[in-house]
Amino acid sequence: MNEPSTGSWGALPDESEVLEYFDRYSNWNRWGSDDELGTLNFVTAEKRVEASRLVRSGAVASCARIVDTLSEPNDEMGPPQRFVTRTSRTALAGNRGGREGGASDYFGMIYHGVRVTHIDALSHVFWDDTAYNGVPADVVAVPDGARKLDVTSAKQGVFTRGLLVDAARFRGVDWMEAQQSVSGDEVRAILASEGLELLPGDALLLRTGYGKKLAAQGPDDMARDGQAGWHASCLPLFYEESISMIAADTTTDVEPSGYQNIQYPIHAVGIRSMGLWLVDNCGLEELAALCESEQRWEFALAVSVVPFKGLTGGPVNPLALF
Repeated sequence: MNEPSTGSWGALPDESEVLEYFDRYSNWNRWGSDDELGTLNFVTAEKRVEASRLVRSGAVASCARIVDTLSEPNDEMGPPQRFVTRTSRTALAGNRGGREGGASDYFGMIYHGVRVTHIDALSHVFWDDTAYNGVPADVVAVPDGARKLDVTSAKQGVFTRGLLVDAARFRGVDWMEAQQSVSGDEVRAILASEGLELLPGDALLLRTGYGKKLAAQGPDDMARDGQAGWHASCLPLFYEESISMIAADTTTDVEPSGYQNIQYPIHAVGIRSMGLWLVDNCGLEELAALCESEQRWEFALAVSVVPFKGLTGGPVNPLALF
């Protein structure tokens, strides 16, 4: 099992205990049998007002990676695509006087995976053929996509208090190595070192330093080498503290997970049982620098989704406002 690389952060759960998490930390029927918001129910109107009060200097950091069309070792079905469908020259041909022009293009991508900053809707993950709130797995079908729990459930977006869990800074390293994890006890220690107290509805963003590693060395081969991320021992914290959303600069779960039969426990228990919304593959170096500059690791977090019917998630550009 992968243990944190600094100090002792308490006993880590074995596989039988993590399997119990599916029932122990379930939010099914907590907000009704038809609920499709899950933990976003914790982001109340009052929570949004409280988050707005964190905007003081007007500084802002994007928490998204730049998308490009270069090939990477982690591309399952090829890199993102971009095609120019009309240039200024082709546009001019049909305009009176030939003075007014415009350009347009098409883009497409597989956003799930380890490359694009994206949100996971509650239709993304199943366990024992069920999704969140007992919705059967066949809710996602061809050609309709997700008929329930799709990304349009979050069409109002997320605006809440965000906290940067800067594990790389806490450990005094440029970046965590692949297969290193952050436990629930270490998360509490990191937040305490930053002078932060968890509140219901908060969003937690984990910085492993992968963005810095990516810039220095290029992308890791995740399938071969694994990645750093949240450990399954964080799940009780997410549930007990009423966390609304989590994110990371990797695909959230440490890989390998350390468990034989649960490859992605944060995704599986979090999405399927808790109804927890996840944002994978963030770019957090700009945010980390701004936190250092402002000397505070809390901010207003705004995440807006494209309400594309049937999608199990989608690309996002989370913004941290100070």
